[in-house]
Amino acid sequence: MADELLRVDGLCAGYGASRVLDEMSFTMGTEAVCIVGRNGMGKTTFCKAMLGLVRPTAGEIVFAGKRVDGLPPEKIARRGIAYVPQGRRLFPSLTVDEHLTMLAKATRGKRWTPAAVYELFPRLAERRRNGGAELSGGEQQMLAVGRALLLNAPLMIMDEPSEGLAPLIVDTLIDAVRRLVGEGVAVLVVEQNLRAATEIAERQLVMSAGRIETELTAAELSGSRELQNQYLGVSA
Repeated sequence: MADELLRVDGLCAGYGASRVLDEMSFTMGTEAVCIVGRNGMGKTTFCKAMLGLVRPTAGEIVFAGKRVDGLPPEKIARRGIAYVPQGRRLFPSLTVDEHLTMLAKATRGKRWTPAAVYELFPRLAERRRNGGAELSGGEQQMLAVGRALLLNAPLMIMDEPSEGLAPLIVDTLIDAVRRLVGEGVAVLVVEQNLRAATEIAERQLVMSAGRIETELTAAELSGSRELQNQYLGVSA
């Protein structure tokens, strides 16, 4: 593993009296890491806790040497954590260009600008005058990733990025993540798609009942139907 960028230690969180995260712990460096697991294991709650959308009840989140657990979402974003949410959450009435240019001022002189996003996703450049509601699911996901890139953050968290996408679009996203990691961006992906998860990252953290139960390599997980059935509910 690369030098530690993120450490999650004993993280607990939930809703009211219901605990969803139960002493979740792991570390990662500047690399791609996937969190996989069956539905209902707490993966999306973890993303929300990481971004300050759900307040942890115990444990620590240490990013770049400083604790961020308990901070409001805007301060966590300013510390350098970008988020691609499940469901994309775009503005239906804003064009592709408007989504990107509203953040453009803060990108001057930095790696990721609207022009760089269009270079990464040429299809967005072709659709730059179309509204969010006029885009296909794949185009919406590209825009959600591009919008997050404009934060120029050292860590990007992606929640189910391949959900509902055609295989060719999934390939585009896989290639984009690989490129980001190659350029020094850490990417933490919560993913249900086994192929996408194992092609994105070598490290596969298996989540069960609100905690990381085990860690597997991509080869171990993709090569074993028994492990897939045990941890992901994939049957032969």
